Amino acid sequence: MLGDDDEEQRARDIALRVFAVVSTKWGLQVLEEIGAGRRRFRELHRAVDGISYKMLTQTLRELENHGLIARYDHGTANPRVDYSLTEAGTRLVDAIHALCDWSRTHLDRLLDAPANRAGPRTTH
Repeated sequence: MLGDDDEEQRARDIALRVFAVVSTKWGLQVLEEIGAGRRRFRELHRAVDGISYKMLTQTLRELENHGLIARYDHGTANPRVDYSLTEAGTRLVDAIHALCDWSRTHLDRLLDAPANRAGPRTTH
């Protein structure tokens, strides 16, 4: 049995690995498209502008490997595979949408922050 500190560290490590997958160029876009109902490989490829077949395959495998999507192979003569969000994937997309809502709520203040002001950046 893991102690509280060990369990907390393990949870952080897992979260960091999941965030690394989702924060790639394609990870969140693919999650969003699957959540929107686009579940077949070709549908996803058409929906995610600019993604190659190789990158889509790699992204789907990473998302599945981290428990965010489920892959269902129908086992038919014509290959048919569907993807869906797992409960964890759905909750993650909901959390990301909540973060976007937070950003919209505080947009004026965030735009006034030094990091977001127009003009040359100075380093200290």
